[in-house]
Amino acid sequence: MAMPIHAPRYTVAQVRAFPPDGHRYELLDGVLLVTPAPRNLHQVVTANLTVMLHNALALAGMGRVVAPGELEIGDRTLLDPDILVYPSTYPPSTHWKRIREWWLAVEVLSPSSRVYDREFKRSAYQNIGVTETWLVDPDTKTIDVWRGRAQAGEVIDHHLLWQPPHREAPVEIRLAEVFRDI
Repeated sequence: MAMPIHAPRYTVAQVRAFPPDGHRYELLDGVLLVTPAPRNLHQVVTANLTVMLHNALALAGMGRVVAPGELEIGDRTLLDPDILVYPSTYPPSTHWKRIREWWLAVEVLSPSSRVYDREFKRSAYQNIGVTETWLVDPDTKTIDVWRGRAQAGEVIDHHLLWQPPHREAPVEIRLAEVFRDI
């Protein structure tokens, strides 16, 4: 008879006590997800997209765009999307744990994070209540868009129209600009 393997479970407090070592430590229902520091390509794509979202929302006072963001749910879930967009009704002094409305979580896929981002974090964002999740793939220069709790995403390869809450016109994201110089 096979013996079950028991993975250790962690709390947010335990993970926050880890010494800084350049890795990203996240928790999903107490299970530790560890990825190395992002590579330069990842950061360039993240910065390009952050600036676009910031110009469309934050400058108008509609939403906050942070990179990375943090979703802290209870004592055993701590996720750090590469980009997080939430309403500006939450002042910058708001602790991550108190934010309960998330418009957009973005993950830029890397060789080391691809499986976690696609298979675990995306569905976690959906279950937590993030309105929309984007998986940005620098290799294929596409964005996989997941709305609400949809069972399938839509792969975008040219331009993306995103309709944030309380904004009349959609935000247009041109992928040529997201992947500029890539």
